[in-house]
Amino acid sequence: MFIRFVQFGLLAALLGVALSVSAAERGYRQVVDGIAIYFGIVPAQLVRGHPPEHPEREMHGGAPAGENHIMVALFEEKTGRRLDGADVLATITGPDRFKAEKKLEPMVIAGAASYGNYFYMPGPGPYRIALRFCPAGAARGIRASFTWTRP
Repeated sequence: MFIRFVQFGLLAALLGVALSVSAAERGYRQVVDGIAIYFGIVPAQLVRGHPPEHPEREMHGGAPAGENHIMVALFEEKTGRRLDGADVLATITGPDRFKAEKKLEPMVIAGAASYGNYFYMPGPGPYRIALRFCPAGAARGIRASFTWTRP
């Protein structure tokens, strides 16, 4: 039981780092219309390493081999309040006319609401990740885009 707790803590820490530290250091943070958008991406194999009974192992239908887990966290810039209940869509384009589009599903990591899903992204990139989302209760949608290249 303790080992599972440690594993969960490690993944939560890694995901938190992907959404905060790397966002700030790599420029994976944008503010659009008063909403702070944090983007992160980690290999899906980090999630597949959980024991079969771990709840994160099955999020978004399970972690496919060779894919990446894209995560987005949304905050009101002025208050720092985390936004949940948004509809978030990611469209990824890359080399050789690559295009993939999926809804980013609500998820909770270490008690914090975010959005995510798995994407297969062949090759090193670069990739453009275009986000469209509508915060709960908002009259109109917001768009942001990020560029990512496999390290």
